[in-house]
Amino acid sequence: MSLLERVISEAKRDVKTIVLPEGQDPRVVKAAAAIAERGIAKVILLGTGDEIRKLAGGIDLSGVTILDYLNAGNFERYTDAFYEMRKAKGMTIDGAAAAMKDPLYYGVMMVKQGAADGMVAGAINSTGNTLRPALQILRTAPGVKLVSSFFVMEVPDCTFGSSGSFVFADCGLVENPDADQLSDIAIAAAKSFKMLVREEPVVAMLSYSTYGSAKSELTQKVVEATALAKSKAPELLIDGELQLDAAIIPAVGRSKAPGSNVAGSANVLVFPDLNSGNIGYKLVERLAKAEAYGPILQGIAKPVNDLSRGCSAEDIVGVAAFTAVQEQNL
Repeated sequence: MSLLERVISEAKRDVKTIVLPEGQDPRVVKAAAAIAERGIAKVILLGTGDEIRKLAGGIDLSGVTILDYLNAGNFERYTDAFYEMRKAKGMTIDGAAAAMKDPLYYGVMMVKQGAADGMVAGAINSTGNTLRPALQILRTAPGVKLVSSFFVMEVPDCTFGSSGSFVFADCGLVENPDADQLSDIAIAAAKSFKMLVREEPVVAMLSYSTYGSAKSELTQKVVEATALAKSKAPELLIDGELQLDAAIIPAVGRSKAPGSNVAGSANVLVFPDLNSGNIGYKLVERLAKAEAYGPILQGIAKPVNDLSRGCSAEDIVGVAAFTAVQEQNL
């Protein structure tokens, strides 16, 4: 059973409600039908029935709830709630109403108000547009300082990581984390790996240097982040700074980092910045033909997850399953 199949199986055990706000995209409509048909989640698709059914063509949407949110009875209630949340920051009631006309804001408010358990968007919206309402309405989980993201990577015919499964972080959100932020990303990514993959996380703090083979401001940040992560979460297997080959290939790990309890066996790869993380996951996705699910967010009070704008309908199904399992584990 693949990782995605196992996550889908878990999602089916305690079915959650996922809102998909981008009902004007045919991939989203197709995914909504598949999620409902396979029993992965209850689905609420935002948009007008006529428009969505036209996009669906012959796809059966009988298991999907289509919500014309602009004419829904709770539109004014959601507007008032958003106004109360943001009035101290200068929000007006007209501004709140304008925000609720955006399906992304409306979808997140559904999650806040308990009408849905999670939201998946980003097929036609940027990461910034997808995350902004989540941060304004849901905010961070208790005790969390930083919202970050990760990708679940499934590499076919791969013996590295956890039988080819990895978590890559942060590849989609935090542009240039300082050492403290990088340590928080590492700890959050380890928890996400354990929650979704159900195996023990082995965390490598990546760099172009291994154990001081090069010294610069860039490598020092990773060294400091590693020390901070170890002090904050001494129970986790975390080591660095490690080059990628030393992190995942046993023979290289033994050669470059002898005595490391992480080198050669890492399944959680923490990148030093967004440039390297985003490039890294796309290289693995395209050249190794890996499945990449995400960016999945960690640190928000309720699950809201982003999609690549190049995603397929099946990608959306996968992220919806991960979102449902996140909610199960809150």
